[in-house]
Amino acid sequence: MKKQTEQLPENPKFHDTWLLLRKYRDVVWGLELSVQQVKRRFQMEIGSSIEDFLDSIYLAGVDFTDNGIEEQARSIEKSYQMLKLLENSVNIMRNKHKHGETYYWLLYYSYLSPQQYRNIDDIIEMLRPHITDISQRTFFRRRKDAINALSSILWGYTSKDSLNLLEQFFPEN
Repeated sequence: MKKQTEQLPENPKFHDTWLLLRKYRDVVWGLELSVQQVKRRFQMEIGSSIEDFLDSIYLAGVDFTDNGIEEQARSIEKSYQMLKLLENSVNIMRNKHKHGETYYWLLYYSYLSPQQYRNIDDIIEMLRPHITDISQRTFFRRRKDAINALSSILWGYTSKDSLNLLEQFFPEN
């Protein structure tokens, strides 16, 4: 069987979503490491857990001045917000799109699962309980459709997309 190679569409929305999905595991990993580093650094510098310290300063009404931890915490918060946006968008797609469940599993095993699979055949094997009769060709086609659906949620429809959609419902004679 000839090995399928991935062809990326020219659409920049697709590319942005595809890149975001490809970086997802790395961002999750980096975020977890950053949180642990901040907690450890805080424990060493302040001598208590972040939670205990924040409870005490909020009760006392103290304004905590920045010693580098605040900037790192902001960076963690930005990454966390980006991950939540992606996760919420995936959930909207899963629950609202007519092929949402299928698309969810395609994206989950391709990009979102904690472990990265070695190759497409391993991903297809994991998909079999969720999607019957899936070949490599079908996998690539449906995954592309899933990324396009997710792109519409993440970035919204462009005006060109909206005009094409309106044209389908209200064709000009």
